[in-house]
Amino acid sequence: MDYLCEIVQGLVALAVLALIVVLLVAHITAGKVNMTRHEKEKYFLSATGEKQIFPSLQDPFSVELSVVVPAYNEELRLPLMMEEAMDYLEERQKKTPSFTYEVIVIDDGSKDKTTQVAMQYTRKYGADKVRVLTLVKNRGKGGAVRMGTLSSRGRLILMADADGATKFCDIEKVETALNEINSKPENMAISCGSRAHLEKESVAQRSLFRTFLMLGFHFLVWFFCVRGIKDTQCGFKLFTREAAVKTFSCLHVERWAFDVELLYIAQCFKIPIAEVAVNWTEIEGSKLVPFWSWLQMGRDLVFIRLRYLTGAWKLKAAVKTD
Repeated sequence: MDYLCEIVQGLVALAVLALIVVLLVAHITAGKVNMTRHEKEKYFLSATGEKQIFPSLQDPFSVELSVVVPAYNEELRLPLMMEEAMDYLEERQKKTPSFTYEVIVIDDGSKDKTTQVAMQYTRKYGADKVRVLTLVKNRGKGGAVRMGTLSSRGRLILMADADGATKFCDIEKVETALNEINSKPENMAISCGSRAHLEKESVAQRSLFRTFLMLGFHFLVWFFCVRGIKDTQCGFKLFTREAAVKTFSCLHVERWAFDVELLYIAQCFKIPIAEVAVNWTEIEGSKLVPFWSWLQMGRDLVFIRLRYLTGAWKLKAAVKTD
């Protein structure tokens, strides 16, 4: 019995030591909010090739809707998404002339012709409606979304994936849910597209290993960061401008788990969040590598919680970009 007690005590001591080591690693390796941008990233090109400076999220809104589209090596998939989005937005503007919009395509350091493809839409519709932000180096999807959001003019800001997996007209569902939220007095609200209603069908099509990874990820999200949101990863999210300022100013994670940190920040600030079922189709060419991407996201989820817990990361007021 004494021998058994010593084993248990040893295991407890090892567990405590491991926890201390993880806390120290999480705290020491925590990076700061990266709000800086290269000089070239401060400008966009007009339809005639003239350089113009991007506005700031800190400025008052000047259009009704900003659509932020992160794109990395998307020269093949981007046109389909842009055609669908522009057709919808142009038709909506015809029906409601007071509706104004912009689409910001963020080329996240692509090695293909993503910027050239996106610029075709600037030349077609004008830079007031389509702007291209080309990042000097790859930041990751979260970094690209943040840079585009910080450069937006919209009263509402929609995050949409370049692959067009979500039907763009579903913005009406997401927008309706946003409007139903009691966002007073500070006009803070977020509405998230969700694929949770498709989960049973997707599980049936997945391998047992991928299903295990998915369920493990959902558990880590729930346990460490976000409660009450079934699908944190759908790339179709709508923010009021005020909520975007509040959340993106605190965002640290620039890779795949950035959605989770955004929603964690929102819940810490008690920003109301709606979740709405949207149509979604899996599009070939995903940049997500099943095992390694999930492993990276799992690590990020644990570190998000620990870094806020240890004070390495803090929730603070919005700051100006450099």
